[in-house]
Amino acid sequence: MFKKILIANRGEIAVRIAKTAAQMGIETVAVYSDVDKNALHVASADQAVYIGGSVPRESYLNIERIIDAARATGAEAVHPGYGFLSENPTFAEAIEAAGLIFIGPCAKAIRAMGLKDAAKALMEQAKVPVVPGYHGPKQSNDGLLREATRIGFPLLIKAVAGGGGKGMRRVDTEAEFSRALASAKSEAQGAFANDAVLLEKFIPSPRHIEIQIFGDGESAVHMFERDCSMQRRYQKVIEEAPAPGMSDEMRAQMGKAAVRAAEAIGYKGAGTVEFIVDATEGLRPDRFWFMEMNTRLQVEHPVTEAVTGIDLVEWQLRVAAGEELPMAQDAIELSGHAFEARIYAEDPANGFMPVTGVLGHVNFPSGCRVDSAIQSGDMITPFYDPMIAKLVVYGENRSDALAKLSQVLRKTQLVGSQTNLGFLIQIAEHDDFSRGCIDTSWIDRNVQKLTSDNAPSQAVVLSAALAVLTQHTAPNRLTGFHLWHPLKKTLNLLWKGQKIDFYAELYPDRVVLVSNSSIGTEKDALTDSQRFDLEYKVSGWWFGPDLLPEAFWLGNKIWVCDTASQVFDVPDPLDWVESLGTTADIIFSPMPGLVSNVAVMAGQKVEKDATLVVLEAMKMEHVLRAPCDCIVKEVLVASGDQVEAEATLILLENLGLSLSSGHC
Repeated sequence: MFKKILIANRGEIAVRIAKTAAQMGIETVAVYSDVDKNALHVASADQAVYIGGSVPRESYLNIERIIDAARATGAEAVHPGYGFLSENPTFAEAIEAAGLIFIGPCAKAIRAMGLKDAAKALMEQAKVPVVPGYHGPKQSNDGLLREATRIGFPLLIKAVAGGGGKGMRRVDTEAEFSRALASAKSEAQGAFANDAVLLEKFIPSPRHIEIQIFGDGESAVHMFERDCSMQRRYQKVIEEAPAPGMSDEMRAQMGKAAVRAAEAIGYKGAGTVEFIVDATEGLRPDRFWFMEMNTRLQVEHPVTEAVTGIDLVEWQLRVAAGEELPMAQDAIELSGHAFEARIYAEDPANGFMPVTGVLGHVNFPSGCRVDSAIQSGDMITPFYDPMIAKLVVYGENRSDALAKLSQVLRKTQLVGSQTNLGFLIQIAEHDDFSRGCIDTSWIDRNVQKLTSDNAPSQAVVLSAALAVLTQHTAPNRLTGFHLWHPLKKTLNLLWKGQKIDFYAELYPDRVVLVSNSSIGTEKDALTDSQRFDLEYKVSGWWFGPDLLPEAFWLGNKIWVCDTASQVFDVPDPLDWVESLGTTADIIFSPMPGLVSNVAVMAGQKVEKDATLVVLEAMKMEHVLRAPCDCIVKEVLVASGDQVEAEATLILLENLGLSLSSGHC
């Protein structure tokens, strides 16, 4: 077994690998960039080596510096984690050429599955069912359009390289094809330096079900399935194992197909074979097709570990060190049910736009597995994927596990940055999800309801008001010494610019709040002249039988952790200056990012929805479009510029509508 390994990654996966290595008595070496010098993955390792700037190409994608770090520290092997260089065959070859061991498949196997078109051809030879479509050499617009017409609409355009939904577009009509193709090719070129695409017939009511496999270079075993159908823009949101509605017959057939796929390329290590399933009439053994194979550990691997009791990283280390597969197929058992929810720094109400910021308070509940590298005080930066954490729960059955998922999501506290927590809770508690009645388009069909920016509940507003009253004193010392009883105060809050006023009567261990405002339209809304009698007990403030949610001060804002964090501003009574807001003739950057393309020039007339600027941030492409027919007055940026959030990019003339931006 290895004595020391280098982890060529960052974030939660680096922390997770270091944990298993420590349990096995293996020392670990972390690598880090400028922005990560104080990161948890650095502290989790026995040694750490600085490898360059915050931009990935200067550090985590710099093969030479990673190898130098391994040599300098005496590491015997390199674990690539996932993302970055994990599926780069050149990296695997460079590791081996340096006399080190790559903890993963050989470069030949990575190449075999690295391009989706070649992988599909190989799978056809291995008698693995493949989605109907086109994965040939034609790449001209006209040639691909002819193939699309032959296949029929709707269909998917997919980049042959990479994954994660990048370079993927659904096309419903022939008229949409050319624009979607150009967009997919552009994103694929930027993400993978390869703009080649393939075409696939779009499957109605599709489920995304994948099989975890593990090989030793000759034979392979599978560890059953994960259902990853809960997706948004082909990005997984919540995963579970096993798949709802899966029969033993279908599980066996999918497992055998996945093993054939692995053995066809002499696969060694952990991998995932992904299938698309037509669930129009439920799960049937004759309606699943190969999509692609991920030649690495998957983000969602913890749900498989939960239902099998297998540590996949331990298996990776043992097999890479030359040991046999730890278990035969008939010894691997499936038990219980598990869910994984991915928490991201993003704004669901604003098109899931990634956000940055400092997480001033981070607290995850007990009763679940937390894979995260985020601590209180950490900054969410624009340089890397915006995932904050993965919460994994296990239950004896699906309903038990789902109840736990809802509970741990509601108890998670993240203060200082917008997150998708509320969105995840909406999904976890939805009747369709409870019944297992979902497909890969379910979020898209329900996105408006799932992301509605609801007004805060009474409990949330009361908690924020109490935070104002107790900012400079202990909760049970509100009154102090005074000549009048009770002590009376007024207080003010702002929620998204809306004023909320209260009149307060203060007593020892008790506060009476009378609202002078109305907010919300539901039965739990706050209305004018409502009276609330609140009592402080050891565990916090109570309103009747209910404990109010916790509130936290961060700067001049109050964050209340309840479902999704609600944020309140506390106005300065001496400050009467109001924000002018954003005028409608300015296109500004919604986040920090790299300007990858400026599509217009000064004086140019553009139509509504025309592409103006393309930004790259947090591994995604974000397209800013014209909100109406207009004239470009001035262009203030150029391709290659790094811009901050809210930086002015373009000025427009004759614009009478509000700014809108979209993603392609």
